[in-house]
Amino acid sequence: MINNLQEAQNCLLCKKPRCQTNCPINTPIPEVIELYKNGEIEKAGEVLFNNNPLSVICAIVCPHERQCRGNCIRGIKKEPVHFHSIEEEISTKYLENTRFTKPESNGIKVAIIGSGPAGLTVAFDLAKKGYDVTIFEKNERIGGVLAYGIPEFRLPRKLIDLLVARLLDLGVKIKINSIVGPVITLNKLFKDGYKSIFIGTGVWNPKRLDIKGETFGHSHYAIDYLKSPQYYSLGKKVVVIGAGNVAMDAARTAKRNGAEEVYIAYRRDFEDMTATKHEISEAQHEGVLFKTFEAPVEIVDDGIILARTEKVEVDGRSTVAMIPDSEYLFECDSILIAVSQAPKNTIVVNNKGVDTTKRGHIETDEKGHTTKEGVFACGDVVLGASTVIQAVNSAKIVSESMHEYLQEINEEAVV
Repeated sequence: MINNLQEAQNCLLCKKPRCQTNCPINTPIPEVIELYKNGEIEKAGEVLFNNNPLSVICAIVCPHERQCRGNCIRGIKKEPVHFHSIEEEISTKYLENTRFTKPESNGIKVAIIGSGPAGLTVAFDLAKKGYDVTIFEKNERIGGVLAYGIPEFRLPRKLIDLLVARLLDLGVKIKINSIVGPVITLNKLFKDGYKSIFIGTGVWNPKRLDIKGETFGHSHYAIDYLKSPQYYSLGKKVVVIGAGNVAMDAARTAKRNGAEEVYIAYRRDFEDMTATKHEISEAQHEGVLFKTFEAPVEIVDDGIILARTEKVEVDGRSTVAMIPDSEYLFECDSILIAVSQAPKNTIVVNNKGVDTTKRGHIETDEKGHTTKEGVFACGDVVLGASTVIQAVNSAKIVSESMHEYLQEINEEAVV
């Protein structure tokens, strides 16, 4: 159990804090630690929230080993400061004890499509400025990937509930089970009086392996499985293909839902895995087994055919190649495929004017403007699958861009 006060006292309060510099959202870590040490918890919470409305979430799900903790000066010779633990305590107490006051409305309506990290951030930022914000969420719960992609054992749902409560304080309206695209179109939203629209629908289309047998009944996509694992009957022996955080989450969830043996098959080695070291370690601790240098070849009725791989140099670059005649049948009850995701095209297909890149992501400029007037986007639907903190950071930029746009068109309307 981490003693947060001791952690705060261990902080060297560096004049040039590398922890802050290497935080994607530039969290003022020394300032927060000073406030915490002085017992000014509410003020510390306010500082964190104003910098990052999803501070309570990022304290848990950020790859700290690559950011604050991994760049702590104290960590060179001793144990680094676990700032994220302090941040979680402060941010949780702040959301529990603070009640926001709804600002005076400026009468301008804004639609937020999707309630993931980017959508929540934009909603908070614009609602605090007095905009009449409505969130459109296709599911019955708010949170996007926070609610449907990250298991509750990693991210308690009560924290998302706290964020929803604070949004309601600010007068944000929430429409659940509301899909924007085929019936509620972007033009319909504009016709109903929304002056700007934000798209933050994430990436929910799983990418295929493109191998034979992928449609068989015992083959599932991990991102779909994580939405409602309790309804799946995976059997006793499960293989997860992939080595990102989604793969780790799927493997750990399968263990918690009755699978006795869970394997992660990956075509490279541990050092190449995109999952954080912490998540890999947690999976190992919980009994997940790893099969490195193994690639999927074909899914069959009795399991999956895997082939051994090896690293090779091609034109001076390291790549992976299958070893000839190394294929073998690995018997299992189910396969979970976790090799990244792509955006669903519901909005783009049903609404003219929103262009996409070759990879299917919504095309924007650096400030989040899409190719359709008044429509903005950021987060995974623009960047591809990325971290929560990256989505929040880009959302802060885009919310300010939307504010500037809305003020301009409002001034033009007055003139």
